Amino acid sequence: METQNDPLLTVKQIATYLSINQRTVLKLVGEGTLPGVKIGNQWRFRKSTIETWLDDQMIGTSHLSVEPRQLESPPSHLLDLASCFQAEHIVAELSAVSKTGIIEELVVLAHELGFVRDKTWFMGALIERENVMPSAIGNGVAFLHTLHRNPDQIVRPFVVLGRSTAGANFDSFDGKPTHLFFVLGLKYNELHLPWLQKLSKILIHREHVEAILAAPDAKAIFRAIAVAERSQSGELSG
Repeated sequence: METQNDPLLTVKQIATYLSINQRTVLKLVGEGTLPGVKIGNQWRFRKSTIETWLDDQMIGTSHLSVEPRQLESPPSHLLDLASCFQAEHIVAELSAVSKTGIIEELVVLAHELGFVRDKTWFMGALIERENVMPSAIGNGVAFLHTLHRNPDQIVRPFVVLGRSTAGANFDSFDGKPTHLFFVLGLKYNELHLPWLQKLSKILIHREHVEAILAAPDAKAIFRAIAVAERSQSGELSG
């Protein structure tokens, strides 16, 4: 249902908002890239969902993308992967099997590691985002994060990862089970993480996902990600 604070937009309005032409909008929504719903023979778009989709574009965790909007000024917070992610941030085999259970298990880990001040807030914020648009990007991977940055609640930017070898239903756009759940603790609105975009591109490749799924423990998972990162860097430089 349309509300005053979250209006349904037309193709023309979305084209103006994204600074692209209407034909591109129709192509993207027809491919399933741009989130929209067809009412009769007309496409409509919820503004909050489009804003969430744009946020994924900006941090590089969307499965497909158009050219993202450029930041007005250079980002002031640049981080590398090692500063946010280590082997101890990984749950090698999740106990939970439901979406809510998986989120809760990873929130508890983030809280125990001292990254989040209020785990109840973080749990609710992640679920709020999932309710707007699922975080699973396909190929067995999900990148969970909050809709809004809260520097008072996030102690420092971080990533935690949970693995489910059996897989779980996370409403992925490709309709397949999700196995790797990355929870992103993003502290700043302007935070730009180049390695996040790289990580997302790495996990498009099924062989990298399979290597992570085959790893016997958290340290091996971490090594598999590092190997995939080096492989991707080689491809980009070659």
